[in-house]
Amino acid sequence: MFVLTPCGPSALMALKKVTTTIIFFDLITARLPIIHDSPCHKYLFLLLLFTIFISLSCLTSLAAARCHVDDETGLLDFKSGIKTDPSRMLSSWIKGTDCCKWFGITCSTSNRVTTLTLVGRPNNLTQSLSGTISPSLSKLMLMHSIFLQDLKNLEGPFPYFLLNLPNIQYVYIENNKLSGPIPINISKMVHLSSLSLEGNRFSGPIPSSIGELTQLTQLRLGLNLLTGTIPNSIQRLKNLTLLHLDHNQISGTIPEIFSGFSNLRTLNFGYNKLTGKIPSGISSLAPLLAFLELGHNFLSGPIPDFLGKFQTLDTLDLSWNNFSGIVPKTFANLTKIFNLDLSHNLLVDPFPEMNVKGIESLDLSYNKFHLGTIPRWVTTSTIIYSLKLAKCGIKMKLDDWKPTDTYFYDYIDLSENEITGSAVTLLNRTDYLVGFYASGNKLKFDLGKLRIVKSLKDLDLSKNLVVGNVPKGVTGLEKLNVSYNHLCGKIPSTKFEASVFVGNDCLCGSPLPNCKV
Repeated sequence: MFVLTPCGPSALMALKKVTTTIIFFDLITARLPIIHDSPCHKYLFLLLLFTIFISLSCLTSLAAARCHVDDETGLLDFKSGIKTDPSRMLSSWIKGTDCCKWFGITCSTSNRVTTLTLVGRPNNLTQSLSGTISPSLSKLMLMHSIFLQDLKNLEGPFPYFLLNLPNIQYVYIENNKLSGPIPINISKMVHLSSLSLEGNRFSGPIPSSIGELTQLTQLRLGLNLLTGTIPNSIQRLKNLTLLHLDHNQISGTIPEIFSGFSNLRTLNFGYNKLTGKIPSGISSLAPLLAFLELGHNFLSGPIPDFLGKFQTLDTLDLSWNNFSGIVPKTFANLTKIFNLDLSHNLLVDPFPEMNVKGIESLDLSYNKFHLGTIPRWVTTSTIIYSLKLAKCGIKMKLDDWKPTDTYFYDYIDLSENEITGSAVTLLNRTDYLVGFYASGNKLKFDLGKLRIVKSLKDLDLSKNLVVGNVPKGVTGLEKLNVSYNHLCGKIPSTKFEASVFVGNDCLCGSPLPNCKV
């Protein structure tokens, strides 16, 4: 006896073909005496023929749906946990189709899912997913990589199923809303090469067991709510090229964990609650380290001389700490540095003469420097885009400052110095300036002669000696402050509050009192 089970649309097509074949077969059997004389043989033959057609149809259907049933089930369960998908990212995920061809899916040559990649776009809510990460993804037993990045609204705890995937090597679950602790048994992912949980809401301490993931080359835990101290066990991660623990609430001192980190290029502990000095062990990173970011903590003491040995350093951020004393003379050796931020500390003169080939961004604001002028090595840079020297004891005429190139400038902050002269020549040379801040100086020029470029968003000229009218060009700005100058005339129609215009000689009109006729 033959038992037939439905195989989908392709089986129906096969049935139609068999019906046509039966008619054709009846015509032929009339010419075959043996079969014609034996009705039983005839119909047994027909049944066998029908079964062959159905079997071939089913095989064809299975060949088309090449995805392993466990992979398909796990992925469809993940899709069912997604509440909203505004960009229809998962629209191709349809049961019965080849999941190896679904959006975001990569398969091996044996047609098993190896990689899940769903990536949104930063600051674009239409490229997002809301919902939870289904534990049914544990069915994807051959998966070695998962990328769920910038999807904004994925919620729930750490996806514990990852701990049981024997081949998992790359985990990038970034910029979502996952929360809760990082599991203490995270060490089960013994083959892990990269782990990134940045930009979520994970809380609690970093588990010391993370030090057992000795194959890690990248560890990114920044932009979460992690507390506690930096575990000493991290010193076992000798293969790290990148270590990000920034933007958390980690406290305590920076431990001596860096000896043997021969491949580390990026170290970011910024925006935490770290205290104490920069540990001497960091000096062992000098041969390769390119990014050292320790800003926005409570670190103190002198800036160590050994930082001058970091000749491959691209970025050094020590801002918003309590560093004191002088900037080491060894900084003259940092010839390749592009981004230097020492702002908001207690640093004093003299600032060393540096031999930078081309600085991109410099911030020395709010220390106890008396620079006198803008440094020559800054003025000659042809690639600088951000210069911030607020309250740096600069006493010069702005007209005398002639930077080699103003094309790339995005931000210039010269606030709270003793700068005189006019800003017109400088600003009228810039085409892509976004912000200019010069509050608290002695600048004197006609504001009406200032060219307001389309890119300009922020302009602060408050507490100067600026004269003239407020030009209509300021209406396109996002932030403006021209208070406490010598401006006159009617204010053009703007969205700004009265505080932006107060303290001038004779400005009038909304939001100030009406002009007198």
